[in-house]
Amino acid sequence: MATSLWLQDKRAVVFGGGGSIGAAVATQFAADGAEVFLAGRTAESVKAAAGQIEAVGGRAHADVVDALDAAAVEAYLQSVVARAGGVDIEFNATGPRASQYANGKPATDLPAGEFMVPVDTILKAQFITAAAAARQMLKQGSGVIIFLTGSPARPYTPATSGLGAAFGAVENLTRHLAIELSPAGVRVVCLRTSANPDSRTIQDLTAGIATTRHITQDQAIAALADSTLLKASPRTTDTANAAAFLASDRAAMMTGTVLNASAGVVTD
Repeated sequence: MATSLWLQDKRAVVFGGGGSIGAAVATQFAADGAEVFLAGRTAESVKAAAGQIEAVGGRAHADVVDALDAAAVEAYLQSVVARAGGVDIEFNATGPRASQYANGKPATDLPAGEFMVPVDTILKAQFITAAAAARQMLKQGSGVIIFLTGSPARPYTPATSGLGAAFGAVENLTRHLAIELSPAGVRVVCLRTSANPDSRTIQDLTAGIATTRHITQDQAIAALADSTLLKASPRTTDTANAAAFLASDRAAMMTGTVLNASAGVVTD
């Protein structure tokens, strides 16, 4: 399966490995030579993703892990170290369903509980998995932690306050952990993407937009692409390629920074 040696024999853990982006990232990591450990809450989805990787010659393992359960995540990473001898890459693509984000609601109409959903899921899970991975990587004196955010981290449209707050906090957390970990040899970076139209989350989102605006789903997807500077939305494979770059030695001098792969939805 390997198409390059960029991640040859690296040991990569992908939380949310059964989801669209997580599976794409795990697949690219494996194609670049890594042994991948896919973790997710649904056994069927992570096993399916791992099976597809193995079917083309990759090395993959599927495990059921709730990224919001700190004790379970800690035990899982310890088990990966016991099985593989260490952890070189950690990536987290977990998150709630699109219907739970409360996108489309102005902040003045948003109950505090709904505002907190992305914080209590995305931000919390990213912290739990990164901190647990860091504890293992510090023992090795090496590793890469890759956070994932989206374009609402840099506000450009109304009614995304909850998701934007969570993503903005993740990007800030990237910098904080880099300050703490990078002197010990652990890189901490963040990948910012925008709506990936082939992901289940964006498929659900655009279906809702189409219903609300009385347009077709294809028109809703086209509108997302039109909002980018490149007039094309990133696909899950684009996001996966960017993640593989960050995980590799090609990005060896990158830490404490955000790679903006949003197709120009937001600029830095």
